[in-house]
Amino acid sequence: MNFFQKPAFYLAALLFICPLASLCPRDLPSAGIEDDSSLRLSLRDEWFMDTPDRVLAKKSQVYDLPGGGRVQVRAEATAAEIAVILARELTGPDGRTMGTFPGWAQGSWLYVRRRSDGAPLRILVFPRSDNRTYIQFRPLGTDRCLMDMILYDAYLSWSLPVAVPFERLFTAPMETVYAAMGEKFKRRYFDPAPENYRDLRLFINRLRSRLPELSFRDDGAIDAQGRYVFIETLEVQDGKGGLNCSGFAKWVIDGILRPLSGQRLDIIALKQPFGQRGTSFTSVWEDLRDPFFGLDWTRNLASQVWSAFRSPDYSGPADFEIRDLPFSQLIVRSQAASSQGPSPGPAFKNYPGYLENSGFGIEGLRPLLYTLAIDEPGRIYLASVNNEIGPPSTPDNLRGLPRMRQHFHMAVLVPYFDEYSAFQVAVFESAEETRFTRFLARYPGHNVNLVRIPVEGPFDP
Repeated sequence: MNFFQKPAFYLAALLFICPLASLCPRDLPSAGIEDDSSLRLSLRDEWFMDTPDRVLAKKSQVYDLPGGGRVQVRAEATAAEIAVILARELTGPDGRTMGTFPGWAQGSWLYVRRRSDGAPLRILVFPRSDNRTYIQFRPLGTDRCLMDMILYDAYLSWSLPVAVPFERLFTAPMETVYAAMGEKFKRRYFDPAPENYRDLRLFINRLRSRLPELSFRDDGAIDAQGRYVFIETLEVQDGKGGLNCSGFAKWVIDGILRPLSGQRLDIIALKQPFGQRGTSFTSVWEDLRDPFFGLDWTRNLASQVWSAFRSPDYSGPADFEIRDLPFSQLIVRSQAASSQGPSPGPAFKNYPGYLENSGFGIEGLRPLLYTLAIDEPGRIYLASVNNEIGPPSTPDNLRGLPRMRQHFHMAVLVPYFDEYSAFQVAVFESAEETRFTRFLARYPGHNVNLVRIPVEGPFDP
C-alpha cells in the first residue's frame, strides 16, 4: 500500500464515519491550529534527515506544544516508503483530549520518503480532522515545491508551484507557507461552519419524520388535489397509494412550496419538455422510451421553486443547474491492496466537466457535493441518474433497439456538515432514505444531472 494512496493507511473505519458523538473531533478554524514548527525544527536531524532504517528503529514519543496541544511522533513504513508522522491528539466535541493520535487529527503532519534511499517524496498536512481532505507538497528543484489540494480523492489543485523550498517545509510555520501560496490556498474548503447547516439538518429531520407515512408504488405520485395517481395516465391509484422516485421528488418539492403557496404542483406541467435537449434522432423515440423524463421532471421542479422563491427570471437551466466543476482529476484507489502486499500506487483519472443534458460522472459526485456544500450552504439537489441504455439483440431484432441516453431515476441529495463539522450526504429516493455509499455503488459508470433547490422556511408536503 502507498502513503499517497492512503495517507494514514493504518486507520480503521472510524476515519469514514463517526457513529458516536463522543468519537467525533472538534476542529478549530484552520488559522487557529497551534503551530508546531519549533518541534519540527528540533526533530529535523534525527527524524527527517537520518537514514530510513535508523528512523524506523526509533520509539514513538509524545511532545507537549507550548499552547497545550500534544503531538505523537512515530515512524511507519510500507515495503517501498517510510513516513514520519507528527500525529496531533484528537479532541472530542466537549473540548477534552481523547488520548488518541490517529494521524489524521487536525494539524497532523506527515513526511514521506522512499525507503530504499531516503529520497524525499511528499509532505501531507491535515487542516481538518478528515483523512480525505488534505494538502500535499512535493519537491521541485532547490527553491520551490509543488502543492496539491485533495478533497475526497479529487484534486482541487494539482501541481501548483509554491515559492518555498521543499526542505523549508520541515521547519516553516504552516501559516507562513499558506501565505506564500496566496490565493492558491483555498482555505474555505477546510473551514466548514456547522452553524450554516442548521436549517438543512432541521429539514432532514423533518423529512425523515414523514417517511413512515409513505410507501413505494411504481409510477405513483400525488397530484395537485392531493390524490395518489399514476403519473402516466393520471388515474387515481387503487388500494394503498404510493410514490415512485419521481413522485417522491415531487412530494419533497411540494413540501417546500406548499407552506408558501398553499398548493401542490400540477403533474402535467412537470412532464413537459424543458430546455434544449434531444435531437431529430431521439425525438422519434420520445413516446416509446421517454429518454428525458427525469431531466425534464427535475428541471421543471427546480424552475417552480426558483420562480416562487426568487422570481420568474430564475426559470432557465443555466440559473439552477450545476454546470461548473472545481476539479479535473480523481484518484482511482486500488481494491487489491492490504494483505496481498503493497499496491503499485494510485491511478489517476481525468474527470470531464459538465456534459450537456447529462451532468457529471457519478464517480466524482462525492467531492462535487463537498464543494457545493461549502460554496452553497442551504441547498439540496435533485439528481437525475442517466446512462446510455439499449436492449440486447434478440432473434426477432438482431440489431436490437438503438442505444441512447436515458434519464431513468431520481433522488434527493442533501450535502451538509453535521454539528461536529463532519461531511455527510443524506440520500432520499422512492419514499425511503438510502446510504450514499449504496447509491454510488448502484450506478457505476452512470452520470448524474443536478439541479439546486433552496431550502427556506418550513417543510410540509
